[in-house]
Parts: sequence; C-alpha cells; structure tokens
Amino acid sequence: RLLSDLEIAHADGRYPKLLQRLAKIDVLVLDDWGLETLTDRSRHDLLEILDDRYQTGSTLVTSQLPVEHWHDSIGDPTLADAILDRLIHNAYRLTIDGESMRKKQRLTPSAQSA
Repeated sequence: RLLSDLEIAHADGRYPKLLQRLAKIDVLVLDDWGLETLTDRSRHDLLEILDDRYQTGSTLVTSQLPVEHWHDSIGDPTLADAILDRLIHNAYRLTIDGESMRKKQRLTPSAQSA
C-alpha cells in the first residue's frame, strides 16, 4: 500500500508532504518485504523515506525472504546498497523459525469455533 500511496502522491502533488509525514512516524512497519519487485521509482522513493528516517525513527521490516536475498529483490545494485545500508546499520535482526502463527491458530480448537 505504501508504494501505491507514493505513486498516487507523485501524480497529485502530495509527494513532498507524504515524505514529511513518513519521516515523523515513530515506527514505520514494512510488512512482507521483498514479495514484490520494486520499480525504479519505488526504489528511489524507498531510499528517500529511509534516508529521511535514518537515526530519527524506527523502521520495522518483516519478511519471509531471507536477508541474503534482499539485495537481489531490490533490483538496482547501487540503490540496493544504499537502501540496505540505511536499513541494516544499527539494526537488530530477529530470525523466527517454526510454523506460521496463522497456521497454528487455524489448528487450535478455539480458533475453529470462532
């Protein structure tokens, strides 16, 4: 949704204001990172957002894609280096193993009766 909002903001002139708003958010969550291929514009937008937030706000990234594949999923090697440098520098990395929580919830009796 973020990338769609950014695309629309480019078209209707709200882009600078949206960047300002994103820079002020305490915690920005990028959920399901790496599921879609980034366009050239979305790579630039993401770099702008992360650059504005660098050392001023927290960014939480969730992904089923292993970190070692993030560079390739971003596409452009130069922008991937810049984006990942801003994401990974001073980052805490948590790797969770095991079954999906959604799958576990689906199997519990209380979830079945709900």
